[in-house]
Amino acid sequence: MKNIFVVTHTQSVHHVENKVGGWYDTELTPKGKADAQATAEKLVALIGNASVEIFSSDLLRASQTAAIIAEHLKSPFETTDGLREISYGSAGGMPQQWLDARQIPAPHHDRMDHRGGIADGETRRELAERVYRAVDTIISRPCPTQIIVTHGFALTFVIAAWIKMPIESVGYVSFPASSGSITHLRQDDYWQNRGVIALADVSHLKTSRG
Repeated sequence: MKNIFVVTHTQSVHHVENKVGGWYDTELTPKGKADAQATAEKLVALIGNASVEIFSSDLLRASQTAAIIAEHLKSPFETTDGLREISYGSAGGMPQQWLDARQIPAPHHDRMDHRGGIADGETRRELAERVYRAVDTIISRPCPTQIIVTHGFALTFVIAAWIKMPIESVGYVSFPASSGSITHLRQDDYWQNRGVIALADVSHLKTSRG
């Protein structure tokens, strides 16, 4: 049995400042740190004494979340840029309304390679390809229990990689998640089916923010 718990990082400074995230690197707020504690406690309850591996986006808000989880589970964690959020290029760190005024929805004929009106932003295909590589590397390891700490939009691509969705189909899929959510993925030993047991659960948090 393989169990993967995918965590979206908790509240970060760019949330409260209403700035574009992406690769813009901000730390957790006090609320974010408290929510990371609650998320870690929930994971301890779910995982118990099982051996666990922890992997995280290398961006600060994710790695700080992972560090708190790792402390509770008494396990080290590894970081990778493959689990980063989508890059908004030069829009990263700008006021959210600045990006909203410039973004262009993807046309039906170009869902995967459209840059959304930001010339140096990342496409869905570029995001999918790096997240798929990261997930494949992680889940190929023999440890039966793993934690992945990533970002709200990138979560969709982690799940898509897990269920082996063809990259060309990812142009339409979305699994919305709030900060500090836990998604439970499982593969059974007999049929080798890959299930989504729980999606973006935030029941362990007193309040949530997307």
